[in-house]
Amino acid sequence: MIFPDETVYFYLGPLPVSATILFTWMVMALLVLGSILITRNLRSEGKIPRWQNMLEVLVGAMNSQIREVSGGGDPRPYLSFVGTLFIFIAASNLLSVVPGFIPPTSSLSTTTALAISVFVAVPFFGIARHGLKNYLKQYLQPTFFMLPFNIIGELSRTLALAVRLFGNILSGTIIVGIIISILPFFFPVVLQLFGLLTGMIQAYIFAILAMVYIASASEAQSKSIEKKGEL
Repeated sequence: MIFPDETVYFYLGPLPVSATILFTWMVMALLVLGSILITRNLRSEGKIPRWQNMLEVLVGAMNSQIREVSGGGDPRPYLSFVGTLFIFIAASNLLSVVPGFIPPTSSLSTTTALAISVFVAVPFFGIARHGLKNYLKQYLQPTFFMLPFNIIGELSRTLALAVRLFGNILSGTIIVGIIISILPFFFPVVLQLFGLLTGMIQAYIFAILAMVYIASASEAQSKSIEKKGEL
């Protein structure tokens, strides 16, 4: 199953439920269930459960990366969004080792939806920090004639995010499938492990790029406001 969007398992009324949707629901259900189980007995004293300790390490690492990318800013406003992106993509890619599971990230519709989320998040965080008027002014920098080019830049990086993730995950799935059909023993196992590593790297890159786009928009507007203050 190279293109999961083309495989329909069943219908909900008139709506077809493709492999992409079904496996996305499975990942979402797994993450929700895991969150409930891990956070139901959180402790601040005494012996900390293993899963809580792992979660704290993960959240701490995310906070550190977000703070570094944002130039030392407070990571809390961005943690929920960027962290969710990373965990969803990482879980989808890791579950590819399960027989019969097709990672939703190998579907262009999923990666496009994730990229559109980033596209919407960039102005959302920018407007929340600086206000609508100040945020929109950056599209006129350095002159009014740059407006169409700045808009094209926003759209092109959204497309690049979607295609990059889709291409890397899909190519890995295809290569492993071909190798398994030719050499169905040890070598495919090595490729599968390599694919897991690649999947984690892609999840990290996607989340970091999302944060870079958000931080760059906010930082650019901050510099513009500071210059006006100096004048």
